[in-house]
Amino acid sequence: MDLESVKRFLEGEEGKENESPVVDSMPFKFLEPLICHGLKIELVEPDRILCSFKVPQRLVNSDNILHGGVTAALVDVIGAAAVFVGGSPETGVSVEINVSYVDVAYTGDEVEIEAKVLRIRGAIAVVSVELRNKKTGKVIAQGRHSKYLGRSML
Repeated sequence: MDLESVKRFLEGEEGKENESPVVDSMPFKFLEPLICHGLKIELVEPDRILCSFKVPQRLVNSDNILHGGVTAALVDVIGAAAVFVGGSPETGVSVEINVSYVDVAYTGDEVEIEAKVLRIRGAIAVVSVELRNKKTGKVIAQGRHSKYLGRSML
């Protein structure tokens, strides 16, 4: 692939000459509903959230594998929710997110997501988020999410 083709692909122009108005008209906060649609909350308790979803076609890459960016976004969104159920009145802003991709999930696989608050102290919250294949229990990804709360939590 030549450099100009890569540029057109990254800018969204490759084969999509007339789609710019569609993309520009997408609603505010488009990402969270796209990623979280179909998510089932199974357990919410102080410092912990457990949920699951069946991997839909819209969230996979060209190999029918759950997209890595979706996995990172789930660590972000579910991790932020865990901060909230951990007692913070706000979810803050991300300081750091890291994700270790251990295995894959395919279209139709049921994935379980568990987020646990590791610490909320001062202005910082740290959450661990793990994605597992619900049927086999195999870990798909492990993430850690640090948030700045913007105020002191005592």
